[in-house]
Amino acid sequence: MKKLENKIALITGATSGIGESCAELLASEGAAVILTGRNKERGTAVANRICGQGKTAVFIQCDVTKEQEILALKNRVIKEFGKLDILINNAGILITNKLEDITEEEWQQTYDVNVKGYFFMTRHFIGMLQESNGVIVNDASVTGLPTFVQGAASYMYSSSKAAVIQFTKLCAKNYAKEVRINCICPGIVDTPIYTNRDFSRFDGKIPMGRVAQPEEIAKAVLFLVSDDASYITGVALPIDGGMAI
Repeated sequence: MKKLENKIALITGATSGIGESCAELLASEGAAVILTGRNKERGTAVANRICGQGKTAVFIQCDVTKEQEILALKNRVIKEFGKLDILINNAGILITNKLEDITEEEWQQTYDVNVKGYFFMTRHFIGMLQESNGVIVNDASVTGLPTFVQGAASYMYSSSKAAVIQFTKLCAKNYAKEVRINCICPGIVDTPIYTNRDFSRFDGKIPMGRVAQPEEIAKAVLFLVSDDASYITGVALPIDGGMAI
């Protein structure tokens, strides 16, 4: 039997990168996956590809910074699937800038997507997950760990991911009897979030000597949402090739 047979999984930011890889891997393990994101064309293409492999997937366009769109998403999940077992909060943006050049709009945009979106999704789906004794995995970052202080222009991204880690831990403690809630802390991953594709700038900063591929992060997510991690909650798991050491 597959690890996620008869499970319903909702993944935000599933149109590319880590979210896309999570959708593909969870579907391969038997889950029906609901993909969300802002880009309808990309999201539909990912869902169609998964369905073409004989698995169950649907794309529902949703901007996680807009509460009304999340409420509409929830209504569709209830109507079409009737329950939710897994929530992966993955939607995120990376904006870097020198401290003196950061605009209020950049700061607000970063926190709207990376923090408020997680709050909205968790608040509106926690009830369904309580009913199913479900699981949440939040995508934070190694840059959000309290002992990790690198990145000359990572003020917005790193601080927003630190907020995600603390939010995860508080939710995990308060809902521990019904919902397991963990977060992953990836290091440098080869995804479209990096507009600068020259990863040589990280040479010497990653002990394992290479950046991660999205599917490597997805495998850790699969572990956390499966029964293999049945006694794990409140964890911030670095998946970083040793960067946090």
